[in-house]
Amino acid sequence: MADENKPNPKNNNPINPLQGKDGKPKFNFYWIYGILAVVFIGLTFFSNDTTSKETNWGQIKQMLTEGDLEKIVLVNKEFAELYLKADKKAKYEIKEQSGTLTKSPDFVFQIGSIESFENNVQEAQKDLTNPVYINNETRQDWGKDIFGWVFPILLLVGVWFFIMRMMSRGGPGGGQIFNIGKSKAQLFDKESSVTVNFNDVAGLKEAKVEIMEIVDFLKNPKKYTELGGKIPKGALLVGPPGTGKTLLAKAVAGEAKVPFFSLSGSDFVEMFVGVGASRVRDLFKQAKEKSPCIIFIDEIDAIGRARGKNAITGANDERENTLNQLLTEMDGFGSNAGVIILAATNRADILDKALLRAGRFDRQIHVELPELEERKAIFEVHTKPLKIDSGVDIVMLAKQTPGFSGADIANVCNEAALIAARKDKKTIGKQDFFDAIDRIVGGLEKRSKIINKHEKEVIAYHESGHATISWLLEHAHPLVKVTIVPRGKALGAAWYVPEERQITTSEQMMDEMCATLGGRAAEQVIFKKISTGALNDLEKVTKQAYTMVAYFGLNNKIGNISYYDSTGQQEYQFQKPYSEQTAQVIDNEVSKLVEEAYLKAVNLLETNKDKLSKLAQVLMEKEVIFRDDLELIFGKRLWDEGKDYLELNRETKSEPETIDDTKTVD
Repeated sequence: MADENKPNPKNNNPINPLQGKDGKPKFNFYWIYGILAVVFIGLTFFSNDTTSKETNWGQIKQMLTEGDLEKIVLVNKEFAELYLKADKKAKYEIKEQSGTLTKSPDFVFQIGSIESFENNVQEAQKDLTNPVYINNETRQDWGKDIFGWVFPILLLVGVWFFIMRMMSRGGPGGGQIFNIGKSKAQLFDKESSVTVNFNDVAGLKEAKVEIMEIVDFLKNPKKYTELGGKIPKGALLVGPPGTGKTLLAKAVAGEAKVPFFSLSGSDFVEMFVGVGASRVRDLFKQAKEKSPCIIFIDEIDAIGRARGKNAITGANDERENTLNQLLTEMDGFGSNAGVIILAATNRADILDKALLRAGRFDRQIHVELPELEERKAIFEVHTKPLKIDSGVDIVMLAKQTPGFSGADIANVCNEAALIAARKDKKTIGKQDFFDAIDRIVGGLEKRSKIINKHEKEVIAYHESGHATISWLLEHAHPLVKVTIVPRGKALGAAWYVPEERQITTSEQMMDEMCATLGGRAAEQVIFKKISTGALNDLEKVTKQAYTMVAYFGLNNKIGNISYYDSTGQQEYQFQKPYSEQTAQVIDNEVSKLVEEAYLKAVNLLETNKDKLSKLAQVLMEKEVIFRDDLELIFGKRLWDEGKDYLELNRETKSEPETIDDTKTVD
């Protein structure tokens, strides 16, 4: 980060930022609006027509017959100016004009037809010896004419400058119109160095090894070039959202101690044709001047999408032109020695193949969700600035957050601090972390939600059904907590600790489906009716059964065939990769799997109906039950002996337990 006490290099006068080097005020674009306003006000208030009164023909006829008029002037054949004799002005309550260079008319009359007006004037004066004759004048109001021509032009120019200023704001050179094609990359160098280093990046051991090698390339290039090797040109960070891809790039900038250009893929895209390609050229021009250096493009899928896949805009899309220029700059005829490109995306499947070939992004670094040890390290980093209680166990928190990304863990720590502050605590305790995990995964508790007695009973049996099935099946995820307190959009929820396994068998998936359908099965066993409360369960089970049949090849009738598309290109197609007959077979097999799991759940609950009812009664009384409550009713699970989470649950038997993404929300 740059030092806040350093003067801004764009400011010519550090004493007064509104003045230039010579002490004169700097030009401000809004001065144009002020000048136009002054001109308009001047033309409005200093017109000579403001002292004249409007009149009608009856009054004019009286003036003519009584001989009160001195002269009549017909101006531009549009209106008549009437001038009274000096001794007759008091008669019509007209004051003498003083201090004016030009004499303004006393009355003004808007005429319709010139011929009829002249005839009427002659007819009114036919008996007078000294009639007044009409004088014709042609006048040119240069001020109004010039204003009428110039003002629209100035308005258009002003709007154009305003639009261009808004579009190019934040770019180099103050965001002026002529810098629209300049790169918007933010430069971090010795003057504005990044303080983040690899010590601030917890976990990601394999990713850090590869990324540190790139830093070593920049620090000691001769070490590799002496053996005839070439420095890689680019590295692509690929992984789910929140896993630390951008943080890793910041650490590279802090460790490398070389100029670091940072920008987003959307910074290249503009409404003008050719601007994206121009910004790519300008970016690499700046990078070559400061080599060795690093260019980091975040969310590169904004411009790196596979070409020719957008049927609406056609092949001549502006993003495709930008991508073509990027490909040329990375591996074209020109040399980019000492310039390494880092890019990050969570959608590598839609990137253009030419972007991923060797010679451009030479290596792909996968940044995956953290494992147990990595989550522990991430918690240690994020709890450093927090005032936590001595009873908080980091290992326990890491075990309770399977499937959490680095961003999720940071959110847990922050939410725990907010909860503790809300309770006026001096330190953050273990309960605050539990509540934070509950809040993030399940949503906010809604104890004020009105639920009648029968609905509460149905919800209690539904959640007890989940708990019972998961307890009785070997491969179901171990239960931690069950609640019937509404949270978020859910009326009740059950939390589990999933095993962090790399492969899953069909038996394990069937047990998980059976446990998910335990809620609806309990409603059928107890009330002989089913409700709409199992929507989330049915959605999850249907997807799981479909993946077993169509993706994983775990169905005997379909066989060892997978219709999964790892490239992600099927979303652009209007037909499935299998025939209509195969689609019917898949639908039938999915339905059979779901029904088989449901019948298994019903049979288990029929066998243990008394224990199910006892558990539901306890749940209605306490509203929240834990693993120990199930042990009192069902006894211990034989296949859980020796597993880590048993010790974890004994330590925290009276407090909220682990929540993860496999919870059931109904």
